[in-house]
Amino acid sequence: MKLIDRRSFLKNSLLGAAVASLAKQQPSASQTAARNAPVVSSSQAPGIIDTNVNLFSWPFRALKYCDTKALVAKLKKHRVIEAWAGSFEALLSKDMSGVNARLAAECLEHGPGFLIPFGSVNLAWPDWQEDVRRCHEVHKMPGIRIYPGYQPFDLDHPGMASLVRMIAESGLVLQVVFGMEDPRVHHPIINVGPVTFGPLLKAVKSTPNAKVELLHFSGSSQGEDLSLFMTKTNTVMDISRLEGNGAVGRMIGSITGLPSVHVPVDRIVFGSHAPYFPVETAILKLIESPLDVQQLQAIMQDNARRLLPRA
Repeated sequence: MKLIDRRSFLKNSLLGAAVASLAKQQPSASQTAARNAPVVSSSQAPGIIDTNVNLFSWPFRALKYCDTKALVAKLKKHRVIEAWAGSFEALLSKDMSGVNARLAAECLEHGPGFLIPFGSVNLAWPDWQEDVRRCHEVHKMPGIRIYPGYQPFDLDHPGMASLVRMIAESGLVLQVVFGMEDPRVHHPIINVGPVTFGPLLKAVKSTPNAKVELLHFSGSSQGEDLSLFMTKTNTVMDISRLEGNGAVGRMIGSITGLPSVHVPVDRIVFGSHAPYFPVETAILKLIESPLDVQQLQAIMQDNARRLLPRA
């Protein structure tokens, strides 16, 4: 694979460099299916749907792109064509109705048609069902994002099955956040417990048509549960927490000699976790893994669009 010059990486869109390098590779065993596909130039590179960004201020330190206008400009620089946006305010606020209203207004003001608001509900607070209804019917949001661990509940909460059913009945997407930062840098006054995966699998089994995305999820310790989860009709995970050289390739099994770890390529979507992480970090994960053109296209856009079609 052609190496990407660091200066070009910092100055220009990484996506163009990624596709240009792909086009110049000699086909490998994992790329046989793409051998006769049309060559894609950097100017023709498909755009990215970023399924994991957050707006407003991170509670514990200032982030460079906490200003929504600046974040939108940064994402568009790297050919992001759509960003699914949650709100940092949802982590600690008790006024979820206000959080969701501000998120909807911010997306409409600074990124209509580009920033897609994903509201939040907190199962630990009363009347969370009304928050789901407002997100869906009043703010016209296509999905809900929950932050177990920060919001004071785990996925074994008795309301979890009801939430998954409501999401499915409304045709919404449920995004489940499995972390926001490395536990070693948590503020000492904040007690963020681990998020257990098993109860989510149980809830999805009982509602197999539910659309569920795992955000900032490593998958490293879930084994068979994750494999079973990904057999459901509308389940995906983002790449924001996949770490190590060739992490995306190792997850889908595109590295020669390594079997698929857990997840087929059609269940992987792009997520940057911006602005907490630089968007370039997620794009580099696409460059460093041995992905053919079809796999790149699927992760960058097609899988997300299948989960959330646009008119």
